[in-house]
Amino acid sequence: MTRLERLLRPKSICVVGGGGFGTNVVRQTLKMRFPGELWVVHPTKDTVEGVTAYKTIADLPGAPDAVFIGVNRGLTIDVIRQLRARGAGGAVCFAAGFRETGDYDADGERLQRELVEAAGDMPVIGPNCYGLINYADGALLWPDQHGGRRLAPGETGAAIITQSSNIACNLTMQTRGLPVAYLMTAGNQAQTGLSEMALGLIEDTRVSCLGLHIEGFDSVAGFERLAARARELRKPIVAMKVGRSEQARAATVSHTASLAGSDAASDAFLRRLGIPRVDTIPSFLETLKLFHAVGPLHGNTLSSMSCSGGEASVMADSAEGRRVRFPALAPEHKARVAEALGPLVAVANPLDYNTYIWNNEPAMTAAFSAMVSGGFDLNMLVLDFPRTDRCSDADWWPTVNAFETALKANGAKGAIVASMGENIPEAHAEDLLRRGIVPILGIAESMDAAEAAVVVGEAWARAAAPPIGSAASPPLRCRASPPQGGRLRIRRGLPLAQTQIKETRWQNCRSPPLRGRCPAGQRVVSPPPLPTKPPPNPSSPRPACPSPRACAPRAPMRPSLPPRRSAIPSP
Repeated sequence: MTRLERLLRPKSICVVGGGGFGTNVVRQTLKMRFPGELWVVHPTKDTVEGVTAYKTIADLPGAPDAVFIGVNRGLTIDVIRQLRARGAGGAVCFAAGFRETGDYDADGERLQRELVEAAGDMPVIGPNCYGLINYADGALLWPDQHGGRRLAPGETGAAIITQSSNIACNLTMQTRGLPVAYLMTAGNQAQTGLSEMALGLIEDTRVSCLGLHIEGFDSVAGFERLAARARELRKPIVAMKVGRSEQARAATVSHTASLAGSDAASDAFLRRLGIPRVDTIPSFLETLKLFHAVGPLHGNTLSSMSCSGGEASVMADSAEGRRVRFPALAPEHKARVAEALGPLVAVANPLDYNTYIWNNEPAMTAAFSAMVSGGFDLNMLVLDFPRTDRCSDADWWPTVNAFETALKANGAKGAIVASMGENIPEAHAEDLLRRGIVPILGIAESMDAAEAAVVVGEAWARAAAPPIGSAASPPLRCRASPPQGGRLRIRRGLPLAQTQIKETRWQNCRSPPLRGRCPAGQRVVSPPPLPTKPPPNPSSPRPACPSPRACAPRAPMRPSLPPRRSAIPSP
């Protein structure tokens, strides 16, 4: 049991403040049919949404497990102090105006320091965040609408933590079929960091996998503990780490007072932990769906089937330059597929099985079974459903049934991939998940998700990396170079401790920077200067040209384009 147990899985919820946001928390808690106690604290109101209001925290009938503090930043600190004295299990601090305002408000830094002091050992989430939704128990500390649903008894789902409350709100509105057990926002991480929140979530048996939207790392050691525990529990993690651009790094400072730090260092750190990184919210959700349904992949081989040569070509091109691949079929395997499809179909991987067998479920079952018998790590069937408001999808279900039968007969993992995100309705996606098939919306997203699953599978297959800073720990190695003219100068393969990094608020540390500072006990490392050529001596005679062509003026060189960068870094 972690120190966040009462806050994450409360038996009693208290809302302090009856303004618009506090009232929304009460309204949403009632709508979710929270089975525990619900209390409200307000100095002048007798009830809020029909719930009895107590004048002070001292008047509450007991110490609440979880508290939503919906008052201004000045009052928030005193409320936290009272809750700590009352023995509360933890609180969500909704108010903004703390460290994130440091560039234009001299009080922000001081108030955040006072908030942490007032909390002591009582867990506080935020400030500057919406809070959390526990869909497994129907408990929430959430001041807005949300589009999620409670998990059914015995059902599992993903846990998601984000440093953006608006992104969190948007994630609840997804219609991709992903079941969510928890959604949590981290805000400024003033006292309780993202890694500690994540550790508290993955201990729940109803959590199948974890997604992290990261602006800044709270603790190197905390993330190492998280990765190790997730590995023990066999719960894969995917991260969407912002900060590739200078604009994104600047935005994180004003948003949650986080410093995104070196993108290359973040890549190296996540790669070391076995946590894949994706760049878009759709890929983030589709990766979680793949993790939830089938878990990591033990290898990188894929198969693809579609009734169109055009789709087969798009699938083949989408894998180009990635860590996943469509291997050619072995002769005996190719013969089995050809026998099932007949002489008019060219057998390959990706496979265009054509329309000769469309809507013929026995024939499709035979063809799909022959294809997935090749031992691929993931089998993909490209299938876009027609819109149900104007068309009938009756002829599509024999294809689904045939694919399901083929997967089960061969003990294989499979995904149905729609070429466009809107072409698998939510009800269809949920039905596919119940069948053990992953519904993936988007071809590019399917490749991102498969790559992420390969990263985790490879990481779990090898020994875990020793903690950073230990005697057995090799240095982090920054793999990718930033664009020319960027603020970083990183040599490929150069250990992080020797990397020259220029940022406005932090210098290079032996570990990834934490909120703009080196981790505790670590000194700033001054990298050795890069070698430079001595300036030319003006009095030295100019060497003669070896040939007229060598000294002729040359046209400016066309800048070379950077190589295509995979969403998942290579180890």
